[in-house]
Amino acid sequence: MSNEARESLEVDVLFVGAGPANLAAAYKLGQLVAEHNAKTDTPIEPMIVVIEKSADIGDHILSGAVFDPKAMRELIPEFETEAPFQTKVGRDEVIYLTDKGQFKLPITPPPLSNEGKFVLSLSDVTKWLAPKVMEMGIQIFPGFPGAEMLYEGDTVVGVRTGDKGIGKDGQKKPNYEPGIDIKAKVTILGEGARGSLCKEMFARLNMHSPTHPQVYGVGVKEIWEVPEGRLKAGTVLHTMGYPLKSEEFGGSFIYHLTDRKVIVGLVIGLDYKDPFLDPHQRLQRLKVHPLLAEMLEGGKLLKYGAATIPEGGYYSMPKLYADGVMVVGDSAAFLNGMRLKGIHLGMKSGMMAAETALEALVSGDASAATLKGYADRFENSWAKQELWGARNFHQSFQGGLWSAMFHAGAQFLTGGRGLKDPWPAPAGHEHMKSVPDYYGAEYSPDRSNAGKARPEFEFDGKLTMDKLTSVFHADTGHEEDQPSHLVVRDLDICHTRCTKEFGNPCQHFCPANVYEWLPGDAGQQKFQINFSNCVHCKTCDIMDPYQIIDWVTPEGGGGPKYAGM
Repeated sequence: MSNEARESLEVDVLFVGAGPANLAAAYKLGQLVAEHNAKTDTPIEPMIVVIEKSADIGDHILSGAVFDPKAMRELIPEFETEAPFQTKVGRDEVIYLTDKGQFKLPITPPPLSNEGKFVLSLSDVTKWLAPKVMEMGIQIFPGFPGAEMLYEGDTVVGVRTGDKGIGKDGQKKPNYEPGIDIKAKVTILGEGARGSLCKEMFARLNMHSPTHPQVYGVGVKEIWEVPEGRLKAGTVLHTMGYPLKSEEFGGSFIYHLTDRKVIVGLVIGLDYKDPFLDPHQRLQRLKVHPLLAEMLEGGKLLKYGAATIPEGGYYSMPKLYADGVMVVGDSAAFLNGMRLKGIHLGMKSGMMAAETALEALVSGDASAATLKGYADRFENSWAKQELWGARNFHQSFQGGLWSAMFHAGAQFLTGGRGLKDPWPAPAGHEHMKSVPDYYGAEYSPDRSNAGKARPEFEFDGKLTMDKLTSVFHADTGHEEDQPSHLVVRDLDICHTRCTKEFGNPCQHFCPANVYEWLPGDAGQQKFQINFSNCVHCKTCDIMDPYQIIDWVTPEGGGGPKYAGM
């Protein structure tokens, strides 16, 4: 940590990240403070601040999304009269796809029944909720990424925001502005999946699950506008099978957002074996299936994006609190993989953290002994009950789709237990096989016979897009003259071991063409990191087989623009 003199700001509660969990937490805390002050002769007037790395609230928020309003109904009972929820779910189907055919399941599995839920843009929901938070006197500062945790011993005392005006050479530019040290009595981290602050803090304070490493999935998503007459707003389709192999966890989601806009997405578990698996390409392959091709023909791609989600379930959740800090939302793995939903759970986690934060403010004690109240509230909540029922879901897919369908049914009938409880699983990247192990010793990882193992896919530019075209539709942008926020800690491994063993999977698993291998001198490959393409999904940080890639926050405001996503 730099010893440079910096401006310091003292606050009572600091929220890092303006996603649904933290915005719900901030709103709830504002309510609780008002209720507390109405009942006491000693009111409190806490300074509450939210910082967010995107330039505008909602720009970095991406989800499917079919939204369960359970937590929102607790938080804002009248939400339906004013929230930007486009439409209610009217029809549910689950379909098994072959490469050219399809089979509709005769019944929709209960976890995927979405009656009474909403099809929506989560980005738009956060854009609606943020002003309501600010009306309570809570300050929100977009364009300020949390870059470093601040500690006194092992007590979290706040966050340092990122410096601005550092050149790619690491030198200060004329417009240099050092980050601010925001000192807080209570810090609440809601960075989303695999947050950079949480990653460092979990390791330092030993907050990871001691027995179950977190397992993630990556979702790649597009929004299309299609000719009239093909869609019925509120239709929700989920598919299994093509374009995934039976050994791979995941499936597609097709949500009719309006009568002309459709969401098309694919989720793939980041615990796959194939070193050449390419989530973006799999999504393009999905769209050539007749089910999608007929739906999208003559349409127009509007938006593209990608995000990772924590799918490990209850046993993989980190410790939710430590001295001075609590963790909410996807950062704390509040996601039900069986239901494909986490927004309502993330919001509920924020609301419980807000109740605990009020206790800390009133008592003047933000130690772990007080903040443990957050974990206690969770253990006695409907959120725990729901996550407990899906606690072994993702892990049961390690044996492939068909055995997993049996185990998922057994888990549903036994309240989450199934035939094995708990069901252990290694970290996702440990599943990846080397090229010789997966494709056979005759395959050369140096790409000289790449077509033999991984046939190329022809993008037509109309229905299917290459990565650079897709990234254009993510509207992502970063200041070019800054250090890369994708830090590879040992480039020698990339050029030697990774090339020989895995064929450099970063060029495949990144959905934004960030990692590129180009022809170099004397027949050698040149490694290029196109960090300005990054859509902030963090797949590289999660799936790199050597765990030498660190995703850190770029200069404030950089990244995708997911408005409407």
